[in-house]
Amino acid sequence: MNIRKLTSLIIATLFLSNAFAQSTETDATPKADSLPEDAIVIHRVPLESGPEIETDVLVVDTIPSSSEGLAIVLYNDNTWRYIRNRSISALDETVFTKNWNNEVLNPYNINANDLPASMIIDLVDSLKSYHYPYKGRVTSKFGYRRRRAHQGTDIGLQIGDPIYATFDGRVRVVQHSNKGYGNLIILRHDNGLETYYAHLSEVLVEPNQWVTAGQVIGKGGNTGRSTGPHLHFEMRYNGLSFDSERLIDFATGTLRRETFLLKRTYFNASSRFTQDFDVEVQSDEEDKKIAAEAAARKYHTVRKGDTLGKIAINNGTTVKKLCQLNGIKESSILSLGQKIRVR
Repeated sequence: MNIRKLTSLIIATLFLSNAFAQSTETDATPKADSLPEDAIVIHRVPLESGPEIETDVLVVDTIPSSSEGLAIVLYNDNTWRYIRNRSISALDETVFTKNWNNEVLNPYNINANDLPASMIIDLVDSLKSYHYPYKGRVTSKFGYRRRRAHQGTDIGLQIGDPIYATFDGRVRVVQHSNKGYGNLIILRHDNGLETYYAHLSEVLVEPNQWVTAGQVIGKGGNTGRSTGPHLHFEMRYNGLSFDSERLIDFATGTLRRETFLLKRTYFNASSRFTQDFDVEVQSDEEDKKIAAEAAARKYHTVRKGDTLGKIAINNGTTVKKLCQLNGIKESSILSLGQKIRVR
């Protein structure tokens, strides 16, 4: 069902509901529909956090969609939202099974060089929502600090202040970390990112629990290796951290963009969000160099009768160079179908 048809259906349903209410001479309050116990309400929040959902708002109707795991809920305040039934896979749930570990902080064991030069990540859309983790003054930025890599962003707060889930997702880790984080929560999100919330005074979620953007998951504190009350917040992709200020303006709480082009160079602790854009220019130049090198590579598939000498002559190179490019020796035996890099 496309968005135009979906919008028309919602408007028509709301119109009929209002018309029915006006034609019925009764003061009865509509009763809430029953939703599945594991239904996840997806807030309609585009680029910044919207108003809190009132607890006394009632469900007027639930409309099924083309997906069994997704429905549309209409409320008596003329608003609507999606709900996702997590027991029925509405999205690719492999994000919540692959490398899923409730004990190990980083179960990925992936090197940045093994990832593509850039990756496109959809942060918010009609099914993915956002809420600031905490809105306040940044007291320490991502990057090198006292010659050590500071892999997150610190935001000052008062002990007991609420900490919110940044995107929809699931709790992967809840523990008191011996690595300086203190009381730590790690959430994995539908968009593939993971967020870390450290130094908490109180934890309000459990491992494997589903959460929605804007849900209070804990309270700010000063636990672990901390010099004062603050939230240490990290964003990671495949276990690799990058500057969360690329996505969030912590002073206003707004999300800077809906879709994020995550570059491999961002995983370097020296690459952080900056207004002078010197780092951005350097990053673009590095990405172009990487792309050019990848485009220049050429491979030969070994066929019957091929030797390193024959392959070298046919491709205008030397046997020594072929051995260097492929990590083999001149005496190595070639196999049919083997890929030999020639450039």
